[in-house]
Amino acid sequence: MSQGSTHEIIIVDDDPAVRDALSVVFSLEGYHVTSFGDGQSLLTAARARTPSCIILDVQMPGRSGLDILRELNAQDYAAPIFIISGQGDIPMAVDAIKNGALDFIEKPFNADTVVSRVREAIEAWERRKEGGGGSDVLSMPFPGRDSLTPREREVLAQIAAGASNKEAGRHLGISPRTIEVHRARIMEKLGAKNAADLVRIVMSESRGP
Repeated sequence: MSQGSTHEIIIVDDDPAVRDALSVVFSLEGYHVTSFGDGQSLLTAARARTPSCIILDVQMPGRSGLDILRELNAQDYAAPIFIISGQGDIPMAVDAIKNGALDFIEKPFNADTVVSRVREAIEAWERRKEGGGGSDVLSMPFPGRDSLTPREREVLAQIAAGASNKEAGRHLGISPRTIEVHRARIMEKLGAKNAADLVRIVMSESRGP
């Protein structure tokens, strides 16, 4: 599709077969694809320019995807980062999300699904940059607000608006499963027992006496 033509996607995986497969499907969709077999090459490229999306394998020889995320300062990086993980790597994928990855893609993956999820993520990211789809919750003062990452605040805004995990995921360009990870982290940080409690904390405290 032509819409991908101005977007560069960087793929990082030590398995040439995975790199080649992803490169082909994204190139066919009109994206400009750059691929690397190791994290250090990604760091060099990502500091020189900002792609539209990075797809990073979590398990690599030498430096893991988590190490790369930390060095990239993924929480503040200016593009969405997807982690590729095998089923046994799910705890590591959750750690990656805590370290700033936008979402994770499980192996074995369906090429069409990966393309659509990445496209949705890029579109959501661009809406975010334009300031669209915001919520008062993002700017409300409430106890524990400063402990939340910017992405956790966005997820909280969706929860406070009554969105389901699926709806929130669609709006933010991430999977419902990843919304669950963020929701659990937010509830833990704010001391909320459930989603209703979470909304009560935000709304009542932000309105003041």
